[in-house]
Amino acid sequence: MNPLRILISNDDGVFAEGIRSLAATAAKRGHEVTVVCPDQERSATGHGLTLQAPIRAERADELFAKGITAWGCSGTPADCIKLALFELMQGRPDLVLSGINHGPNLGTDVFCSGTVAAALEATLEGLPSLAVSIASFQWKDFQYAGDLAMDIAEGALQNQWPQGLLLNLNIPPCVPQDMTPVRWTRLSVRHYEEQFSRRLDPRGNTYFWLAGEAVKDLESSGDGPSNWPSDVAQIEKKGPSLTPIQPDLFWRGDISNLPKIQS
Repeated sequence: MNPLRILISNDDGVFAEGIRSLAATAAKRGHEVTVVCPDQERSATGHGLTLQAPIRAERADELFAKGITAWGCSGTPADCIKLALFELMQGRPDLVLSGINHGPNLGTDVFCSGTVAAALEATLEGLPSLAVSIASFQWKDFQYAGDLAMDIAEGALQNQWPQGLLLNLNIPPCVPQDMTPVRWTRLSVRHYEEQFSRRLDPRGNTYFWLAGEAVKDLESSGDGPSNWPSDVAQIEKKGPSLTPIQPDLFWRGDISNLPKIQS
């Protein structure tokens, strides 16, 4: 395909190996790559924006492969996308990628994910966007994830990427030979047990550390997308999970049993 203008961000920061690998993979395919990402880790910041402090950006080309233009930004992932689109880039990108995230972004955890928020901010601006994550904090080989993300993104663009569609790709932590095929999946509903750990500091004062283990998601049944496997179940089967997401959160279920109000 013709060379694309690609913007890449993340929430793990400018020094993360995942974003450098993704940027290098895109550049090797002949695309024009610009990276604008946080200057330090800002995981789980969700779609937060910086409104009460200045946002600073410094060039970081030396951290990336030759030919890649890179910036480290003091703001959140969503800040980075806004700053890139309206100040730092010369021209509108054809594609926005976010990742490769160190750790999963599955189910309703996407609401607190800075990686997904960066892609969502681009989606809100009318741009094709894909978030990509490795479903492990220990896995260090990002090459397959980068290749798969680019294959999916290039293929979707060639087939007229629908307006308002964000793709969320999660890849299991195993070698490609051990993976099952990539599948369309639905977002699971993630629940956690014992989400806070109560501890004492050296002065005897109580503090809390957000922790907890995710409860396994149950499969649903039904017709159409509701019968797709959940993203969590797909990862547990060692298969890449590709979930279509849209910014429209409007409820379309039955509300007939709720109190009547004037419409």
